[in-house]
Amino acid sequence: MRHSVKLTVILSMIVLNSCNLGYSVTKTKVSDDRTPLETALPLNGRESESSSKYIAALPKSIPNRDLLAQSWEVYRRRFIQGDGRVIDYEAGDRSTSEGQAYAMLRAVLIDDPATFATTLNWGENNLQRQTNGKRTDNLWAWQWGRNADGKWGAIDGNFASDGDIDAITALILASRRWNRPEYLNLAKAKLQDLWNLSIVVGHQGKLYLLPGPAPAFVPNASTLYLNPSYFAPYAFRLFAQVDPEHDWLSLVNTSYEVLEKSAPLSAVGLPSDWVAQDTKTGKYQPLPQTSQLQSLYGFDAYRIWWRLSLDVAWFNSPQARRYLQTNSKYLQQQWRERSRLPARIDLQGKGLVDYEATAQYAMLYAAWQFVEPQLAKELLEKKVLLQYKQGIWDDKSAYYTQNLAWLGLLSPSVVPQQLLKK
Repeated sequence: MRHSVKLTVILSMIVLNSCNLGYSVTKTKVSDDRTPLETALPLNGRESESSSKYIAALPKSIPNRDLLAQSWEVYRRRFIQGDGRVIDYEAGDRSTSEGQAYAMLRAVLIDDPATFATTLNWGENNLQRQTNGKRTDNLWAWQWGRNADGKWGAIDGNFASDGDIDAITALILASRRWNRPEYLNLAKAKLQDLWNLSIVVGHQGKLYLLPGPAPAFVPNASTLYLNPSYFAPYAFRLFAQVDPEHDWLSLVNTSYEVLEKSAPLSAVGLPSDWVAQDTKTGKYQPLPQTSQLQSLYGFDAYRIWWRLSLDVAWFNSPQARRYLQTNSKYLQQQWRERSRLPARIDLQGKGLVDYEATAQYAMLYAAWQFVEPQLAKELLEKKVLLQYKQGIWDDKSAYYTQNLAWLGLLSPSVVPQQLLKK
């Protein structure tokens, strides 16, 4: 969730472009009063027993099973408060709908119903979108933290659709895994509002997913601002199962349309963090240079590799498999030649920074397991595992990296097929 009618709305939503500010190379002071990570590790006693519980929850056939269990336990102790609030230390100790949703999704994938419940409850109790003190819908305000007066609460009431999509996906899987019909009922309520507030008509009358409220991402009558990393075809297929009143499968089609037709904006075929659609012609173009939202391959776009890998694994999507192979060829070439990838790449294929990103390597690992397994193995051994130490990737404040690294390494087969069917 990193993110014209009213300029003030646009400016507030631009911040959604960095709901994942966790990639920032600037480290902020950790302000919580819990045991510092360095002294809490290695795991022992109660923590070790808890980690063992999560190991048992993962099938023995899952690669990196011990590591995944340990890193989840460390993440729970480090980033999730006892009341269920997920903290992004690199962004002023704020919380986001994205963070709550990642925790819910990870909890259901590793069979942790207690953490799922606490993170869901915190979101429901604190991220309500309100007008004049009354709840307006079932979506979540995307950002919560300390406001200018020093008080804690929702500091941006707009929603970010990727966070709600991930939360709804987690609710559906949790309702099936733990036989909790109330989770399914909540998912359906959220789906109704997501459809009403985030789906818009674009070129040729087709339906597209907006990153958030229309006033922020429909700057004029013939333009849509879209974030391809928000598209989750596997989730839309699940949504169609539980909400047949809305045409969620049409979003599968337009998701791939945007991904494929906007790829030529990059001279090397890479996806962009943000693209604009001309609804009259159907053409895609970079966002204006004056916009704070940028059309380049960066920290948002990494998630595309993972999201499409789930569509391959769970629903055997040929479109996803083709995209993963075709549109990562430049990265494959760069890896073979240099054994490293820059964290951000412009539309001409030029690296914009000297540093690398563990999050990118983990997301590519998820994708290349299906199309280039040898390269996936190299990424894992030479980059991802080398950045892992006692439960943490990179450093103890890197909230975004912890989530993407864990999700990228977790085999999609951890979800039984029966949970993916109506």
